[in-house]
Amino acid sequence: MRFALALLLPLFLMACAGSGKDRNASSMTAADLIDGREMQAVVSTDRDDSYVIGATDLLRIMVFQVPDLSSEQIRVDAAGDIQMPLVGSIRAQGRTPLGLAQEIESRLGERYLQNPQVSVSVSEAASQKITVDGAVTKPGVYKMQGRTTLLQAVAMAEGATRVAALDSVAVFREVDGRRMVAVFDVGAIRAGQAPDPEVIGNDTIIVDTSRLSSIMREVLAALPALGSFAYY
Repeated sequence: MRFALALLLPLFLMACAGSGKDRNASSMTAADLIDGREMQAVVSTDRDDSYVIGATDLLRIMVFQVPDLSSEQIRVDAAGDIQMPLVGSIRAQGRTPLGLAQEIESRLGERYLQNPQVSVSVSEAASQKITVDGAVTKPGVYKMQGRTTLLQAVAMAEGATRVAALDSVAVFREVDGRRMVAVFDVGAIRAGQAPDPEVIGNDTIIVDTSRLSSIMREVLAALPALGSFAYY
């Protein structure tokens, strides 16, 4: 992975050199910057309503005032279905939690309950994974446990190592088919001096270290304000 990043980062530096282009252009260039707070607002607002359920996800399904039909833990099977009392097998994969709740309400309302109220939330997004690399104890690919922040992602990899530069933690993300990158100061986040951003499925998190290439350091230094994203 580090070799792949080493190949991609020079392209990003070249893009940054052209960042003085007109921001009012109708189409975004490779150097256009995205405000991290705006991005984070989109990610964190009603995430359960936009998340698409996948196979092996763990769900919490509550039927209002009917505890026998409610469950704190229902695992989506490998085929993408769940099993519920009375209604049997229901397709969960490919639906949002809101869409699944509406389907359960419809089935319960057909025969068993009058105006049922159902809520569905994702307890474990097993189908969503993040990669944590760089100066962490155990680099690797990790399953997301519901909503996951940057600090929690680093903790999944058993924390940063002694050589980690906590003020230089990069998050690589793909949005609408394009790659983005932002740098965060984890030390400031831990101290409560900066918000802890939410990470999403397929993010790659790189904790900087003195052993990484000078190219990585140049990229991190070239990035604008904390939490701002740039296309590369």
